[in-house]
Amino acid sequence: MRVVISGGGIAGLTTALCCLHFGHEVIVLEKSPLLGEIGAGIQVPPNAMKVFEKLGIESAFDDFAFEPIAIEGRLGVSGMRLFSIPLAETAISRWGSKYLHVHRADFISILEKALNEISPDIIRLNQEVVGYSQNKDAVSAKLLDGSEVIGDVLIGADGIHSPIRTEMLGDEKAMFTGNVAWRAVVPMERLGKQLPAPTACAWMGRGAHAVTYRLRCGKLANLVAVIERDDWVSESWTEQGTIDEALADFKGWHPIILNVICNSDAIYRWALFDRPPLRSWIDGRVAIMGDAAHPMLPFMAQGAAMAIEDAWVISERLANVKSVKEALKSYQEIRYQRATRVQAGSRANAKTFHQRTIWGRLKTYGPMWLVGKVAPSTIHARSDYLYGYDVTSI
Repeated sequence: MRVVISGGGIAGLTTALCCLHFGHEVIVLEKSPLLGEIGAGIQVPPNAMKVFEKLGIESAFDDFAFEPIAIEGRLGVSGMRLFSIPLAETAISRWGSKYLHVHRADFISILEKALNEISPDIIRLNQEVVGYSQNKDAVSAKLLDGSEVIGDVLIGADGIHSPIRTEMLGDEKAMFTGNVAWRAVVPMERLGKQLPAPTACAWMGRGAHAVTYRLRCGKLANLVAVIERDDWVSESWTEQGTIDEALADFKGWHPIILNVICNSDAIYRWALFDRPPLRSWIDGRVAIMGDAAHPMLPFMAQGAAMAIEDAWVISERLANVKSVKEALKSYQEIRYQRATRVQAGSRANAKTFHQRTIWGRLKTYGPMWLVGKVAPSTIHARSDYLYGYDVTSI
């Protein structure tokens, strides 16, 4: 089967690898002149790593990734530790695979190398897909230059501003959440003694939170810091802010957070928009996946993982269901409920992290501290459905 994929990011490249694994012919159409990601970290949890193990490329992460020793929760101003739950050994023993932190550029490099080792002609750059047409026998991806690429199926792995989704469903209204995210990556050697711990750490505060972790075998510190404000509504991932603006947003916060901000070469911000679950991800021979199908807020670090799970299912269904349309229908049936649940969980976490009142902080963070002290396995158990899931075995 000839599979045309729109988008050469993590979702699209993983889908290409999964399609090749199941014996499909693959073309990846990417609008940019080069593959790559601007500097930012990404968490690769066990449910995602299981896919790369099946693809046989899990060892490729060893030279790039950082394996956190624990999941932590702290208060953003005082730094008080609410809980610290072992992660490295637990991820393997309880959930079956590693939990890793990876720089996005390294992630893309791993996937691109794996594809090029199979076939160097799969990825076509400077090919912007703007829509599609189809008949009973084939589908055509329409490109910006007026040309078309024909296949048996078209997969929209083209992100939150997906032209494939727009062609399929029309304009989908996004809702501003009132949250703005800052992100920065800083060499650890610049940070002196105020270093982010070798953990996946969520710092919680009044109307704001931050997440810190390490990248590139521990050489880089990654920060994502989210603040409630309504005067910045650009959803662009690449718009640069200033250090002074970020420091003002997190005035009085713990020195570790401020130290990362102060030592960044560039700090970026983007407004966080939410989208309700779509009514459909499929149209005949066309399917959307990842952020194009179920964009989610970054409060569970599962956006990429959900796309990676999608990639496996859509590829497997196309291989094992005779009709393309029935295969895509089956893909949506398998993935819809899980992805929608994670969307809702990500949305709910914003409220958990941003408690504004004393009572809200006591009733939310108090039980976290108590459970972390007397029953830490409870926190692991709450994540079993997420990290223990093995999409390759369904």
